[in-house]
Amino acid sequence: MRRGPLPPSPLWGSPCRSATSAPAVSLAGAQVTSETKEVPENQPVDIPCSAYRSDWGSPRIEWKFQKGSSLVLFYYAGALTDPYKNRVVFSVTSIHFTTVTREDTGKYICEVVGGDSQIAKSEVNLIVQVPPSKPVAHVPSSATIGRTAVLRCTESDGSPPPTFRWYRDGMLVPTDPKSSLSFRNSSYTLDSTTGELTFNPVSAFDTGDYYCEASNNVGTAQRSDTVRMEASEVNVGGIVAAVVVLLMLLGLIAFGIWFAYSRGYFPLPPKR
Repeated sequence: MRRGPLPPSPLWGSPCRSATSAPAVSLAGAQVTSETKEVPENQPVDIPCSAYRSDWGSPRIEWKFQKGSSLVLFYYAGALTDPYKNRVVFSVTSIHFTTVTREDTGKYICEVVGGDSQIAKSEVNLIVQVPPSKPVAHVPSSATIGRTAVLRCTESDGSPPPTFRWYRDGMLVPTDPKSSLSFRNSSYTLDSTTGELTFNPVSAFDTGDYYCEASNNVGTAQRSDTVRMEASEVNVGGIVAAVVVLLMLLGLIAFGIWFAYSRGYFPLPPKR
């Protein structure tokens, strides 16, 4: 996709507003309409140019594609740009994709300029529907009781972005732990949009086998592998024992160095 400098446009600096089936509004002297379309991946789709006016004679038409911060001009001066030449059919009232992929998700902007400085613009937010892939559950193998533990569920293919659910020992983790007898002794927050399950603080009841599920109403929901998390107290005795062993080791090293010098294994530096 070409991302070089774009030719000037009378609406280049105009702000954009997204809405579903929104009525025409005035924006920097232009008439703007906006709508949303959803289509399954690998299917054809027509994207209308609602800005076109037949009573404007032969207006100049431009099409732009916006995805995030990227803005690409793909119909200009009466011709399609690469790589759309073999994928898109242009007409004054719409563009037709013979097939769409997930990369085509984004905002399509049609700008129409009439001979008497008449300006109109329409926007179509295209969502190419893609079922989620198998998510990945990021679960710590151990968590300390009284501390914070964060479990994350990630998925990179679904469009629209999926929502997430968590399961512990095969039971659905509810949004509110107090709403379930099985989870009322836990303290956590669950964000279904980001897929984060945050225990604050961790309790002994949070030990279990966890997996997450991603769904976006396209295809079937997908589940991650199961990962076990063990919640345990801080092992104070083990920490003390480790410190004692470390101090003994340092003492042995210091004794060994002293003994080596005392036996003349290491020559002393010359006196000045």
